Amino acid sequence: MPLTEADFPYEAQVAFFMFRLLSDVWDGASGTYFGKDFGPIEAFFNIYDVQDRVLILELIKTIETHSIDYINDRNAQKRKAAERAASAKDYVHNVKG
Repeated sequence: MPLTEADFPYEAQVAFFMFRLLSDVWDGASGTYFGKDFGPIEAFFNIYDVQDRVLILELIKTIETHSIDYINDRNAQKRKAAERAASAKDYVHNVKG
């Protein structure tokens, strides 16, 4: 049975919540995921009265690191699959022609 956020300690649950509040930053040209925009983090900490800000920020950065790796790996796989499909289509087209 896979873990859910509820299986983690309170501080990790807060970090997941804060992580979801932050906007994603993407490179528009390449489609690379850069991570989160941490500009509003202090405001979110204040609004939600986060006590252990250093720990929560460290947890958010850990979540972000894993997310960046996962998303960029998944996008690279999709890109490679699309390139293989296009290459195969060109090959079949050239053989018939």
